Amino acid sequence: MKIRDIRAYPISVPVPPDKSVTLGIGRSVKRDAVLVRVDTDDGLVGWGEAHHGRCPGAIARLIDTTMRELVLGMDAMDVSGVWARVHKMQIGSHGMGTAAALALSGLDLALWDIRCQVTQLPLHTLLGGRNRSIKAYAGGISLGYQPPESLADEARRYVEQGYRAVKLRVGDTVARDIARVAAVRAALGDDIDILVDANTSYTLDDVRRVLPAYDELNVGWLEEPFPAADLALYVRAARLGRTPLAAGENHYTRFEFDPLLASESIGFAQPDLSKTGGITESLKIAALAGARRTSINPHTSATAINMATSISFLCAIDNPGYFEADLTPYNPFRDDMTDRPPYVLDADGCVQALDGVGIGLRLDATFIAAHPLIEGPCYV
Repeated sequence: MKIRDIRAYPISVPVPPDKSVTLGIGRSVKRDAVLVRVDTDDGLVGWGEAHHGRCPGAIARLIDTTMRELVLGMDAMDVSGVWARVHKMQIGSHGMGTAAALALSGLDLALWDIRCQVTQLPLHTLLGGRNRSIKAYAGGISLGYQPPESLADEARRYVEQGYRAVKLRVGDTVARDIARVAAVRAALGDDIDILVDANTSYTLDDVRRVLPAYDELNVGWLEEPFPAADLALYVRAARLGRTPLAAGENHYTRFEFDPLLASESIGFAQPDLSKTGGITESLKIAALAGARRTSINPHTSATAINMATSISFLCAIDNPGYFEADLTPYNPFRDDMTDRPPYVLDADGCVQALDGVGIGLRLDATFIAAHPLIEGPCYV
C-alpha cells in the first residue's frame, strides 16, 4: 500500500475580543492549525495535525512541496522508514529544523491513522496499551493574566466542572505572578494541584525570586521558565527550590530530549505529538523518560486530532502523567471540527480514549473548507 498523495490544510479562526486570553507570548487574536491528509493507492485516507508554528502557511507549504516529494510512493505502513527518510533529508543533515519537525509530526499522525484503519484497531490498542483513566488538568489558552480575584473565579469554575488540577499562566511580573497564584491557592484549598507556565518569559533572577513563594504555595511544577535552548539555565534553576521544572513542548525529537532528561533539571517531560516528531518519535521519548522515572505530560495542540491522539498515546505508555485539557474560551477546532468532543471529563477528573477505530473521531470536511488560512500572527 503506497502513499499516493499528501496535502496540508492550513485553517484559521479569529478570536472574538471578549474571548481573548493574554499570557507570556502575547494576546490571542486568532487560532491556527495545520491538518495533514495522506491518501494511499488502496483508497484509504489518514488525517494528522502538524503544529502551526505560528506560521501555518509556511508549514503547509513545506508539507505540500518538499515533504510530499520525499515520501510519495513509499509504503504507507512503514512509519519508521518514512520518519527516517524525512529526518535524514530535512532535519539531520542541516541541524534541527523546527518547521520540518512540525511537518513530519503531522505526516506521522496521519500514517498512524491509516495503520489503525488497516488493522481496525483503536490507536491505544495498536500501540500496545488499553483504554484507561488518565488524569487531566485544566489548561489550554486559559487562566491568563487578569486580576487575582477573577483568576481565582475562573479556576474555581474548572474545579466545579470536576478538574483536580489547574495550570496558571505566569511570566508577567514576579509580584503579580505570586499574587495570582496565592489567590488561586486560597480559593481552591490544598487538595487541588496548581501548576504554572511561564511560556519562556522568566529570567534566572525571576526564578530565584518566585520559587520561595511557589514552594510555600505547593505549586506542582513551573513549566518552561526559559526557552528550550537554555539548558544551562534549567540546570541552575532546578537547584533554587523544591518546585520541579517542566519542559518539552518546544523540544524536538529524542535528540533534544536526551540531553534535557540527562541534565536531571526537569521533573516532568512534555512532548507535543504534533511538534516533536509524531507518535513514532514520542514513543522513543517516552522510553527515554521512563528510564529516568520521569512521566510524560503532553502539551496539546490546536485541534481535536492532537487532543484525542494524546490521550490514546498516554493510554499506551507505562509512564503517563497528566493530559492537558483544553479550556480555551473559544476553540472551534476543538468543539466543531469533529463529530464529537475529543474527550469527556469523568467524576474523578480523568479522561479516557474514545471508542472506535483510531482516535474515534470523524472530521467535518465542510468545517475545514469554511475556515481558510488567515495570514498574520496569532498572538500580538
